[in-house]
Amino acid sequence: MRTLTSEAEAEAFLAEPGPRWLLKHSNACPISFAALEQVEQHLAAAGLPAALVVIQESRPLSNWLSVRLARVHQSPQLFLLDGGTVRWAATHWSITAEAMRTASKP
Repeated sequence: MRTLTSEAEAEAFLAEPGPRWLLKHSNACPISFAALEQVEQHLAAAGLPAALVVIQESRPLSNWLSVRLARVHQSPQLFLLDGGTVRWAATHWSITAEAMRTASKP
């Protein structure tokens, strides 16, 4: 999972073809760490591309993504993106490897 730190990196990631995961993560929140573990567990089993935005390190980018994806900011917040648009989203305790498996089925 790569870390995004700029709008240009995020826009390039969003523009890449095919489904992909984007996690907005807080490094100060235990719920966010639990979500990160679930995402990593899913990614180890399924091979979709993924990116991470650390809220404390890239707050302007996190805010920009909220506008770009037309979603109210939450943290943790996970998106399944396809074609630059949100196909599925979850927050907090709803971010599980099982939910990701279900969401990524065609």
